[in-house]
Amino acid sequence: MHRHTAHTDSDRPGTEPIEAAGGVSESAPAPRAENHEAIQRLLRQAVTRGGLPGILAEVRDGDRQWFGTAGVADTRTGRKRSLQDRFRIGSISKTFVATVVLRLAAEGRLSLDDTVEQWLPGLVHGHHHDGARVNIRMLLNHTSGIFNYTDDQEALNRHETHTPESSVRIAVSHPPAFTPGSGWAYSNTNYVLAGLIIERATGRTLAEEITERISGPLGLTGTYLPHGSDPTIHGPHSRHYTKLFRTDPGAPVHDATELDSSMFWAAGGMISTAGDLNRFFGALLGGRILPPREHHDMFTTVPTRDWISHAAYGLGVSSVRLPCGKTVWGMGGALFGSWSYSYGARGGEQMVTTNVNGDWSEGGWDDPIGIFTDLLQARFCRRSGT
Repeated sequence: MHRHTAHTDSDRPGTEPIEAAGGVSESAPAPRAENHEAIQRLLRQAVTRGGLPGILAEVRDGDRQWFGTAGVADTRTGRKRSLQDRFRIGSISKTFVATVVLRLAAEGRLSLDDTVEQWLPGLVHGHHHDGARVNIRMLLNHTSGIFNYTDDQEALNRHETHTPESSVRIAVSHPPAFTPGSGWAYSNTNYVLAGLIIERATGRTLAEEITERISGPLGLTGTYLPHGSDPTIHGPHSRHYTKLFRTDPGAPVHDATELDSSMFWAAGGMISTAGDLNRFFGALLGGRILPPREHHDMFTTVPTRDWISHAAYGLGVSSVRLPCGKTVWGMGGALFGSWSYSYGARGGEQMVTTNVNGDWSEGGWDDPIGIFTDLLQARFCRRSGT
């Protein structure tokens, strides 16, 4: 996949630099009105009641920051989780990919109305799939109907590694969920195709585009898409523990820290930190990454189905209505041993990013999303003055 020659943003006519988000000092005092006791209590409960190895959360309010943690980063050594911890972010990768696509659209390098067939001739074909009827916007908001390749575990298990093209071939060996544009279904195949279109449009790897267009300008030093099938997490990180999505409390726990995530690639292969995600989403929500037209496109949502409760989906981002009635914006992601949520207020000034280094939950939470929802409720639904 890393076969393209490099060039810089100065080679791209009409490219505007990203306005970098302001840095936040780790020692900055918390906002006076912020009550972090409820958040810290929930972090402890995620470990004591939920049975998770460890959890961390970073809360930002303008230029102020609070960081909390409970449990451990490593069950063998008892090491605590830290602000510098890197972790696999799963489907939050989709927001980075959609952002790159929209910046290319702003430059006139592609259009959201372009079809998959225009960019990837012959790839989406067979079993009633037709790339000529699917446009890029449908990929980004999951209205394409293209089968989700990760739902075919038998095909995935036949080989240890998968190229993006082979993942798409698994998808089109199944019939579509619906005709393009007539429904909504979450499909990782959509973002694998979006990643391939980015590479075709730029002549560079997806990893290079993410680094040059987002991570570099925003100073996201812990954020990257792994090279090829590299299974390691570079830099400080917690261990990642999985029960392989078994729900019984006695299910064995496996260490999934070293993981070849190449089969998830543009759909979920990235690594980041809580601080980086808050900075990225704060800048994105605040309109500092995309021009107004593309920003509007990203945050124009469609109804979801069989997904997160009370959610709507835009282009790589989602809105979630909390039990108190407030709506937050961002994205969540899960990969073996790591679940993350990064959501904030619409203007990007208030953000919360949470990560757990286990993929199960007990104690009344159906899964870590229940814990994350409670944390968002504690942050965004607190009474005035508490």
